[in-house]
Amino acid sequence: MAAVIRHDYSRDEVLSLLNLPFADLMQTAGSIHRENFNPNQVQVSTLLSIKTGGCPEDCAYCPQAARYNTGLKAHKLMEVDEVLAKAAQAKAAGATRFCMGAAWRSPKDRDVAKVAAMVEGVRAMGMEACATLGMLNPEQAKTLKSAGLDYYNHNLDTGPDEYADIIKTRDYQARLDTLQHVREAGLKTCCGGIVGMGESREQRAALLQTLANLPEHPGSVPINRLVQVEGTPLHGTALLDPFEFVRTIAAARILMPASVVRLSAGRAEMSEELQSLCFLAGANSIFYGEKLLTTGNPDVEADQALFAKLGIEGMPVLIESKTVHADVLQEDRSCAA
Repeated sequence: MAAVIRHDYSRDEVLSLLNLPFADLMQTAGSIHRENFNPNQVQVSTLLSIKTGGCPEDCAYCPQAARYNTGLKAHKLMEVDEVLAKAAQAKAAGATRFCMGAAWRSPKDRDVAKVAAMVEGVRAMGMEACATLGMLNPEQAKTLKSAGLDYYNHNLDTGPDEYADIIKTRDYQARLDTLQHVREAGLKTCCGGIVGMGESREQRAALLQTLANLPEHPGSVPINRLVQVEGTPLHGTALLDPFEFVRTIAAARILMPASVVRLSAGRAEMSEELQSLCFLAGANSIFYGEKLLTTGNPDVEADQALFAKLGIEGMPVLIESKTVHADVLQEDRSCAA
């Protein structure tokens, strides 16, 4: 199968991908990865929680929701200088993108102004800047774009069928609306989801279908493996089979061939072998550092050791991948063989 940029996948097509024999799925994903990226390079990002806890949302997976008793202490928005000091440390450790996350339903304009100052400082260091602040209105998205923000992260979390079982304080369309505001402001989108929340393979197919059928494929697609935190409703959920996780990574690579697919939350619980399979399946971005917002993440030394074993190097700058359009390659639109 050749790489084709499409935005019209059916649920059955995506499910047929996930149902492929594992070797066939991996070979297809690996081939498409090589068409668009250097398979031995991985983009390295660092994520900092700039405002922690106290969120009014009820996301069933999230320890930052104020309504759940997870032992997390809420903190106000960090000062600009403090954030930039963390960004400098991240750059020294090898990160090329610095992501800032805040536990808001949606930020106030005064908060956006402070984040914009952080973005300007990060960009001045020569790193890409990414932010995840909750829902944005069009003017807030424009403010962040003017400050130099490269990416805005706003995950769909899960597919539309399962969404109401996971989140009741915000509907699916609100997430799609924020992504539209971000695109219209000229920002790149970082958008993915979480797997292992008790969903079926068909529901994972629905998430991937929605992502692939967005008007523009996200520049970054984070695939998160649920980190179960005691006190959240999803604590105690049956663990996702590791091969199902790898299948999800591979399908994301095939469906969105020119996007960076990020191996995100849950890496602390993954063996080196599982992470290596994910890289073979087309994952080519990770978060670097000890924490991912409020949950653990493999430390820098462990990541560097794994990269050395696999012959992987960090991308010095996020490269522009080749884009293969559907009007050029029409050999296979079924994604089933």
